[in-house]
Amino acid sequence: MNDQPQISRRDSRVSSGDFAATPPFAEPGVPHIRTLNVPGMQALYVKEVRRFFKVQLQTIWAPAITTLLFLVIFTVALGGAGRTVIGVPFADFVAPGLIMMAMLQNSFANSSFSLLVGKIQGTIVDYLMPPLAVGELIIALIGAAVTRAILVGFALWLAMLLWPGVHVMPDHLWAVAVFGILGAAMLGFLGLITSVWAEKFDHAAAVTNFVVTPLALLSGTFYAIDRLAPMFQGIAHANPVYYAIMGFRYGFIGTVDSTIANPILTAILVLVGVNLVLGLLTYRLLASGWKLKA
Repeated sequence: MNDQPQISRRDSRVSSGDFAATPPFAEPGVPHIRTLNVPGMQALYVKEVRRFFKVQLQTIWAPAITTLLFLVIFTVALGGAGRTVIGVPFADFVAPGLIMMAMLQNSFANSSFSLLVGKIQGTIVDYLMPPLAVGELIIALIGAAVTRAILVGFALWLAMLLWPGVHVMPDHLWAVAVFGILGAAMLGFLGLITSVWAEKFDHAAAVTNFVVTPLALLSGTFYAIDRLAPMFQGIAHANPVYYAIMGFRYGFIGTVDSTIANPILTAILVLVGVNLVLGLLTYRLLASGWKLKA
């Protein structure tokens, strides 16, 4: 038997003077990063932003130009000159709704692609192995989706700013920022949930075609809700996308098309509530590893 005392590797490094040159490692089961992993979140966020920015012609400028065509059709081809909606020119009414619609669709497109392409290409480990908590992973992915939405909205706003007969200078900049971020985050959460659930691109496309697009088109983007029958007004008020577009439009024209009391405050509360529910659901799905881990 060996009666000599056992010297651990850590003690041997200390005695030999090599411990100062060796990076400290936490004991097994003891977290090394005890606070928010800001560098890790920043790295993932930058990775996601660079991913869509490398093809910015497709991810930023193309959606802006495509959405601009809606404005051309509804103001030129349909003879929109001279028409007013809730006291403002039709072009001024529809322009903010189009900007918000493009932001929502692109936020969903960005977040629904991240984990899905990882599962299909077998690189999902790049998201699961780094020392990132579930909340930190969500913050980085949703932040990238909101960033893309803001860039698309800004590009579309610049195009509309140069379009004759359209006035898109904000009256309430705070409302533009608040509803833009809340709306983009809401569709970002929905896209992340879709990315976890989907097993192929057809599944994500189905959610886009049968959920996101109808919610966006039937949310008062092209018409005033107060002109609808009471039953259809109730249906519109049950659509959370309506509150994002209504509040975003309020930031530009200073008025709303809703008959509910305190519409702006109600819209903020609805969007915050929906974001909390979707965020909690996203957290539970990612924490469980459903369809992500073997």
